[in-house]
Amino acid sequence: MPRIVSPVSLALVVSASLFAATPARADAIDGNWCHEDGRRLTIKGPQLTTPAGAEIQGDYDRHGFAYVAPAAEPDGGATISMVLLSETQMRMKAPSNPDQLWRRCGTRPIS
Repeated sequence: MPRIVSPVSLALVVSASLFAATPARADAIDGNWCHEDGRRLTIKGPQLTTPAGAEIQGDYDRHGFAYVAPAAEPDGGATISMVLLSETQMRMKAPSNPDQLWRRCGTRPIS
């Protein structure tokens, strides 16, 4: 005699399968970021590699980051702040350009 599967059991199995197949999403500003003009930066906790390549420490928050730009870089001595907008976009605010959109490297360009 065939075994009958209840609709509730079937729904639970399908839901679990869909959840397991969903890729993990980043919920932190950590990672490699790219700007459409070719600049790149990397955030790893309080460690930052600036677009010019300097390795510095900053003020890290899971969804934001701030640092004082090194003297030899654009906006040297000024505070640069970043805030995570989504899993793939963040906004950088600097005195020379207060509203820059960055994207995670490897994702679609910002349109």
